[in-house]
Amino acid sequence: MKIDSKAIKQLAKILDETGLNEIEVAEGDQMIRVNKGMVGAGYAAAPAPVSMPSDPTVPQAANTELPDAVTGDHPGAVTSPMVGTAYTSPEPDAPEFVTKGASVAAGDTLVILEAMKVMNPIKAHKAGTVTQILVENGQPIEFGDVMFVIE
Repeated sequence: MKIDSKAIKQLAKILDETGLNEIEVAEGDQMIRVNKGMVGAGYAAAPAPVSMPSDPTVPQAANTELPDAVTGDHPGAVTSPMVGTAYTSPEPDAPEFVTKGASVAAGDTLVILEAMKVMNPIKAHKAGTVTQILVENGQPIEFGDVMFVIE
């Protein structure tokens, strides 16, 4: 098998830019997987079933107040870089990473997204106050979903 070091370097750069821990690309019978390691691999509790609102425009139950319409282009929006399952704490019985009204620093972990059995910490892109939490523990998340707002 011929190793494409340029492709591996590009995938590693994508990992750094997105905060992902693993990425896999396949073309024909060739596959490349780049993995930073198993960050948070001890977190393996099965999430409780979560009912999703039938209307995606309805605010999710994690908000204590009705949020303003938040889109991914909002300067304080923290969007999901992948499809996965959100975990709001590092372990099932541990306190949540952040709560509404909490102050966060750039780089603080806000949530863990599990994708294909890999735990990916999603970090704050800036310092500020968490004004909206739009995810619940165990909730399925789609690429680009707004999960938090930091003002």
